[in-house]
Amino acid sequence: MHSPFVPPRQVRIGDAAAFVGTTPRAIRHYHEIGLLPEPVRGGDGRRRYGYEDMIRLLWIRRTADVGIALDDIRDAFADPASAEADAVAGTGGSGDGIASVLERLEETLVAREAELRRQRTAVRRMRAEGSRMGLLSDFVTGRLKDLPEGSLRPADLDSLLVTERIFGPLGAAVQAGRFIALATHPDLREESDRVDAAEEALDDTIAVDDPRVARVAAERHAFEEALHAVIEDSGPAAGDDALFDAWDALHPAAADEGAGEDATGPDSGRGHAFTSVLEAVGKMPYDFSPARLRCMELAAELAAHDV
Repeated sequence: MHSPFVPPRQVRIGDAAAFVGTTPRAIRHYHEIGLLPEPVRGGDGRRRYGYEDMIRLLWIRRTADVGIALDDIRDAFADPASAEADAVAGTGGSGDGIASVLERLEETLVAREAELRRQRTAVRRMRAEGSRMGLLSDFVTGRLKDLPEGSLRPADLDSLLVTERIFGPLGAAVQAGRFIALATHPDLREESDRVDAAEEALDDTIAVDDPRVARVAAERHAFEEALHAVIEDSGPAAGDDALFDAWDALHPAAADEGAGEDATGPDSGRGHAFTSVLEAVGKMPYDFSPARLRCMELAAELAAHDV
């Protein structure tokens, strides 16, 4: 006696989604990203899914359920050997194709675990150092650890973060000497605040040839000279050579290459500065008025005359 039930040779997308445990929208997304090949279409123009398509959908669903990203699943399926690809799709071949996919997925998980460990270490460090301080590299924060708590301002740490992005950890570690001096000399900090306020007052209502522009530029130059003298006298500048030596010890390959093309990556120290500064001019926004920019130019000219 024959069973009255005859399974369909193909099903529509709604039935396929219901069987697999997903949605038609999800299946359409699989098609869009190349995870699931487009099936044949019936006379009505609608997709029809056969046995092999359903096997592929079940594979996708199971692997996605354990947290594998769809892009990783797609890459795992995209084996260059057609025999293995057929095996994965259920159209023949040996079980080696399935084993290959599982091996690829496991490699993805191992890489993801390593990345998660790295992220956890970074988050723990940020919590231990403080949110802003923790954003800087160890090479930079090493110079700041002995400062009294609260002596560094958020703006100081933000400035170091920008410097590290442009010049790398070595450049930021050198600049840290500036903030060490400000943090340990209240009179310098007070004068710095005064000059900063004077520069900020050079807004868009001030003409570039306004006498105040040149006056503030002279004040900036005088302050920088005083700050530099304090840094020279108090010792941080003497430690710069030790910083370079420490950096070279940590990055011997970069030290050997010097200022060559390979030594100008975003994590390098010496040799990376000039290219990065030029790029940063157009990519790091600063809301400076024309008068303030002119003030900066004049201050730089004054500094150049002293050299």
